[in-house]
Amino acid sequence: MTILQAIFLGLVQGLTEFIPVSSTAHLVFAARIVNLYGGADKTLQAEQTTATIAVIQLGTLLAVLIYFARDIVNILRAFTGDHLAWFRGRTVAGQPKLSTDAWLGWLVIIGSIPVGIVGLLFKKQIEGPFTKNLWVIATMMIVVGLLLMIAEFVGKRDHGMNQLRISDALAVGSAQVLALIPGSSRSGSTIMGGLFAGQTRETAARFSFLLSIPAIAASGLLELREAVEKLPAGSYGALAVATVVSGVVGYASIWFLLRFLRTHSTGVFIVYRVIVGGLILAALCAGYVSASI
Repeated sequence: MTILQAIFLGLVQGLTEFIPVSSTAHLVFAARIVNLYGGADKTLQAEQTTATIAVIQLGTLLAVLIYFARDIVNILRAFTGDHLAWFRGRTVAGQPKLSTDAWLGWLVIIGSIPVGIVGLLFKKQIEGPFTKNLWVIATMMIVVGLLLMIAEFVGKRDHGMNQLRISDALAVGSAQVLALIPGSSRSGSTIMGGLFAGQTRETAARFSFLLSIPAIAASGLLELREAVEKLPAGSYGALAVATVVSGVVGYASIWFLLRFLRTHSTGVFIVYRVIVGGLILAALCAGYVSASI
């Protein structure tokens, strides 16, 4: 991977990780455009591309950590303090008392369980050629777009961050499993789950970003080890450049989306997903592009 390829991939990752349009779908296309690892056989090329995408995502993980630093510190402090107080016998009316921030910590944990289990069970399939198949990507672009549209219509949007419940964590966490299929979009799937659960758009986005931290960290760190083994020698410097670029652009994307959703629906992203997914399917049917890498 060259420096120019790295900058291009970093820009694509940063722009699309938090916008509900599927970063993986765009990165798979970007990897094709620059012929990333084109000299390898199909299976190795798919594995190297997966490893590269996962590691570049660590840049957008850093963006989330910086943007939500205050929230994360408050959650960790409250989670630790409230549970220590409970273990020491300091309860209210005989019941353990958890603050809103400590409770949010539990919701992030609960919401992260589904994707962790499914991700480990299907790790080999996720890394393989199937998840780089354009039929899969295009179909999921459209399917999740339509589900997001339904969520916009039926979601009550009647509660914010302070009213999140276990049902919210399970709804968003289960929706995050869809993100393991490229074309779904982690943010698109989780925002959809949040809207179905009755969250406001901004709350759905904020909880989506917080829930992305364990998932992206686990995926990126696991793939980082494999990337060292699978990626060609001399590509680590370019990989670092791509990661930094994705982090800077990703921070701007978070800022944009949170402010956008305060006054707008996800309609523009739904239309984009359906159009792009339809164009990919049309190109596949016409034979203009091949389904696999």
